Amino acid sequence: MTDLHYPFSTPPEPGDWLPVADGVYWLRMSLPMALDHINLYVLDDEDGWWIIDTGMGLDSTQEAWERLFADKMSAKPVKGIIVTHMHPDHVGQAGWLCDKWRAPLYMSFGEYYNARAFSTMTRDTLGWTTRQYYHQAGLTTEYLDQMRAKFRGFGSIVEPVPMAYNRLREGDVLHIGGREWQVMIGSGHSPEHVCLFNARDNLLFSGDQIIPRITSNISVMAVEPNANPLQDWFDSLARFQRDLPAETLVFPAHNTPFTGVQARLQYLVDHHEDHLQAVEEACLTPRKAVEMLPVLFSREIDSSQMSLALGEAVAHLNYLVTAGRLVRELDEQGVNVYTVVDESVRDRQGRAHSKDPAPMEV
Repeated sequence: MTDLHYPFSTPPEPGDWLPVADGVYWLRMSLPMALDHINLYVLDDEDGWWIIDTGMGLDSTQEAWERLFADKMSAKPVKGIIVTHMHPDHVGQAGWLCDKWRAPLYMSFGEYYNARAFSTMTRDTLGWTTRQYYHQAGLTTEYLDQMRAKFRGFGSIVEPVPMAYNRLREGDVLHIGGREWQVMIGSGHSPEHVCLFNARDNLLFSGDQIIPRITSNISVMAVEPNANPLQDWFDSLARFQRDLPAETLVFPAHNTPFTGVQARLQYLVDHHEDHLQAVEEACLTPRKAVEMLPVLFSREIDSSQMSLALGEAVAHLNYLVTAGRLVRELDEQGVNVYTVVDESVRDRQGRAHSKDPAPMEV
């Protein structure tokens, strides 16, 4: 996007950091996937450090942290660990860091308990409701058996989540490093995603809620098959559009820090509106959720991406059903079939729209 500006041209190496504001340091850790990195941040407080997000539960991540603790962070202890949300690349090392430093964990209620639940799931805990969700989305029995056999869960890449935490709520204020950091809660990508905003200096830690070059995955998961996370996403974007100044410097969890937040927020709204139109047009002929994948993604979806991609398809379908723009019915095989309600959609079919969302991320 040409309306965005990136003030830092070179990211830090793992085990190092880059100052991006007074008392704010940008770190980067590796991820073993197509999205090959996560940005983490450290805040300098008078008598210690605060960590924002922790990296995935991998040996290489711990080694990178240990290099920092032995060098640039050696003069002071870690005072607190703030985790924006429950996904493994964000919460993965929270347990290890909290134990190492006897430091408290800060998360929202929804993110903490989802992290606890998902990090303990195994293939043996996948019951009939999970199988029903994917069957109703259109996956075959053979594919479901393969998915279950390969299922590893979050536990393999998340250190045991601490048994206590400090709850962050919308509007809470953390006093760190001479700044007041206001908690802003987003939703859609995860249940109660924490962002931190300093109004004095217009600084925002956005986690996965606002990323400059990729679009966050918005998924319906088997645990809540009738959820409407895309509506939650739109509602959150509207609040951020209302409350964030245009000159805000954003520290995202992926890509690089940037300015131009209002342009990015509007792009994210337009991006999903465009996809909703494409899905609605596709459902002029009754369609299953799995048949929405080529509508939403121009690339082929492999098994490692299927859960997220299908979840995103169901999120768009659930939004349209809730809005009264599609009807959902079970066919004779017990699979959900979606059909457009307003036949006038046919008149606008073929209008130009994007068919290639930016890469998904966990």
